[in-house]
Amino acid sequence: MTETVDTQNASNVSFDFAGQTVIVTGGGRGIGLELGRFFHEAGATVYLVDFDADALAEATAEVGCRSAAADVSDSASVQAVVDKAIAETGRIDVLVNNAGILRDRVLWKLTDDDYEQVMAVHAGGTFRFTRACVPHFRERGYGRVVNVTSYTGLRGNPGQANYAMAKAGIIGFTKTAAKELARFGVTVNAISPNAETRMIASIPEDKKAELIAQVPMGRFADPREMAAAVAFLASANAGYITGTVLPVDGGISI
Repeated sequence: MTETVDTQNASNVSFDFAGQTVIVTGGGRGIGLELGRFFHEAGATVYLVDFDADALAEATAEVGCRSAAADVSDSASVQAVVDKAIAETGRIDVLVNNAGILRDRVLWKLTDDDYEQVMAVHAGGTFRFTRACVPHFRERGYGRVVNVTSYTGLRGNPGQANYAMAKAGIIGFTKTAAKELARFGVTVNAISPNAETRMIASIPEDKKAELIAQVPMGRFADPREMAAAVAFLASANAGYITGTVLPVDGGISI
């Protein structure tokens, strides 16, 4: 018999982010929205960032966070968000790079736009937001960056050459940035989630069933189940952990 999981109380671990400023990209829905909710409830001033202004407005109204509509693939747009957070709160403590899109096709049908858009949002957004925050992290001698990668970036998946390439790139970026920024008191880590998101919902049911069959826990996670892992890596208590990729995937990567 399969035990029912209480995702409303997925974590019994409490975190205190009072007085901290947190930026979460891809915050309009899914994992990003739930991370924003978690940090907000833990006392942080949270900026949800998303390209979809309508989804962002709904998310911020629901959670009570601040918002910044932005294109993570555009450097000026990214810098404007960082400047806004600094102007309004005087600090940035945590950056969660979660923004992502899908343009799935088998390799020989992928267009240049399919490739470039996915790379620009996933890998480019992670690079641009981290780069924009680094001067403030260095000035304070503190910072936490948590990137969202994917099992696909390690193992590949048919129809997702662009996505796999971007997510693999994020892993390499995470490890390199961790080495470069450690001396400034900045940690850079990643999670590899396996959650029921809009991206998963777009997969045909027969293919989704095949994926679930590969998960030892027999299900996709609720997006809320990602929050405790991200919060731990973003906390002061995780100050000696950097350059790691934490699977939060129900065992699919075993």
